[in-house]
Amino acid sequence: MGFLHILPFLSMAMFMSHAANVAPETYWKSMLPNTPMPKAVTNLLSNENKGTRFHVGESGSSVVGVGPPRTNLGVDGPGSSVAVGPPRPSARYGRNAALVFLEKDMHQGHEMNLQFPKTITPSSNFLPRPVAETIPLSSKNLPQQYTRFSIKPDSIESESMKKTISQCEERAAKGEKKYCATSLEAMVDFIISKLGKKVKVISTDVKSDKLTMLHKYTIEGSKKVARDNYLVCHKQKYPYPVFYCHKAAYTRVYSVSLVREDGTKARAVAVCHNNASKLYPKDILKVLKVKPGTSPNICHFLPEDHMVWVPY
Repeated sequence: MGFLHILPFLSMAMFMSHAANVAPETYWKSMLPNTPMPKAVTNLLSNENKGTRFHVGESGSSVVGVGPPRTNLGVDGPGSSVAVGPPRPSARYGRNAALVFLEKDMHQGHEMNLQFPKTITPSSNFLPRPVAETIPLSSKNLPQQYTRFSIKPDSIESESMKKTISQCEERAAKGEKKYCATSLEAMVDFIISKLGKKVKVISTDVKSDKLTMLHKYTIEGSKKVARDNYLVCHKQKYPYPVFYCHKAAYTRVYSVSLVREDGTKARAVAVCHNNASKLYPKDILKVLKVKPGTSPNICHFLPEDHMVWVPY
């Protein structure tokens, strides 16, 4: 059933937004007048995604993260992608592990077999902040949220909600700044508080097909866009848009130009970690042909619905 049954509540939320006469996009423009909105934001402001069904994927995994990894990499199914935190022993790995690569291979002419996860948006747009603030993002309030959104406690949707809240409640790693934004306004405020108003936003832009087919890509070029001083916001699995925003230490961000075997151009955002052999499971290291005891710098691409914020 997905999350389509929450639409009556969301219609009420939009009514409240109009009543307050403060639209999320208006707030963005007032606070960040010189920062164009990325597709990851505009997709959640239009009506194009209305009626889209929520999809968790076979493994129930969440998102590709910037690290240092703390939860499972969940790269084993069509709807899955690399997760935000450290790999757990029980994690399984598969074909989407191709999204992970060595930083030394990020050069012109390098070929990679990649399967970018298809962006599947929830059935709602951003909630206005006054509405979002009435829904505490807390494990203590999960029973009330199940009732509010007509979610069965033992359903796939409930499990994805638990994972999102658990990640948001988890203590930040050493050197990490983190925040879960339940509205566009809250996300903008967090970014400004950490980076200021002079920021640009970059995200992956790939013409992915419905079946998220594996394709051969060739790197045409890459450019380092940030080192340490940046923030990444990852869209989470939830009945309405929730973004996990954080900054990890000892990482770098690149904008990578790619061309597919059929000539289709793409631009992907890659995040790289220093001495990352301890951050990734042996399965991934084996794919990358990393020898035990070495300290390689490992990178991974971000999906289209994630954003990197960089000051200028």
